[in-house]
Amino acid sequence: MKAITIHQPWATLIAILEKGNETRGWATKHRGPIAIHAGKKIDREACEVPEIKAALARHGYTVDNLPTGAVLAIANMTECWSIGTDYQSGMPLLYNGTGGKDKRVSLKEDKFGYYSPGRYAWEMDNVRWLSEPIPAKGQQGLWNWEGASE
Repeated sequence: MKAITIHQPWATLIAILEKGNETRGWATKHRGPIAIHAGKKIDREACEVPEIKAALARHGYTVDNLPTGAVLAIANMTECWSIGTDYQSGMPLLYNGTGGKDKRVSLKEDKFGYYSPGRYAWEMDNVRWLSEPIPAKGQQGLWNWEGASE
């Protein structure tokens, strides 16, 4: 199964269904199951952003008890959106170039990613939290996780 290593608190925010998109500087053609791996790095400053701190607290997390170095969840990656700007509202706009419907980023989601024009939003759904994090060594980019049972 493909996997992506994500710094904390972003990996946990996806796993606890608070964050629906992972923003990246590169696009991917991958669609389907993807393991969400929490890297060893914790962005301590991000954990103090009020919206992020509150989202983590709703699930019993703080900067001091975030899991690291482990796969936390399995998600289904449904789309890789290009990020632009909705010129009427100034909010980020997601588009995929297929002539389909563009999507606006919610105010909540905007706080949980880096939605600068020219970047990409990897949309995740059907996220399944693992009852116990599975220790794994992460990698840059998409990588193959051998611990998958699906």
